[in-house]
Amino acid sequence: MSDVAIGQAVPDFELPATGERSIRLSELRGAHVILYFYPKDSTPGCTREGQAFRDLHAKFKRAKGVVLGVSRDSVKAHENFKAKHDFPFDLLSDKDETLCRLFGVIKEKNMYGKKVMGIERSTFLIDAQGLLRAEWRKVKVDGHAEVVLETLKTL
Repeated sequence: MSDVAIGQAVPDFELPATGERSIRLSELRGAHVILYFYPKDSTPGCTREGQAFRDLHAKFKRAKGVVLGVSRDSVKAHENFKAKHDFPFDLLSDKDETLCRLFGVIKEKNMYGKKVMGIERSTFLIDAQGLLRAEWRKVKVDGHAEVVLETLKTL
């Protein structure tokens, strides 16, 4: 269950990020924030998703969008993942799952026949005033970043 709903204000949060800093949502007011949650750094699907957001990054910026990737990986793992794939956006480390739980993306998954709790690939679009404007759950990577960009352009 998510604590955020379309049309409602997203509670402020702060998480450690790449670049030896932390990112606070309230400091991004005036920009549209694209939060994409992904299961794990350096896995095939997560790499393709990050690359798709990377490849469209200039278009997101022109539309006043700030892309942020979020997973439970450490900042160190994020730094390596970001550098290897030249991601021009920050990755946030949510090791204690605070943000994941706020957005309700921790789900039971089936990994090789075992039930585990993990991040369900999801993306959220927060407008310049801090309101949740769109969400995508159970995301399929192919074509997803393009859909998010087209939605952003409507704001």
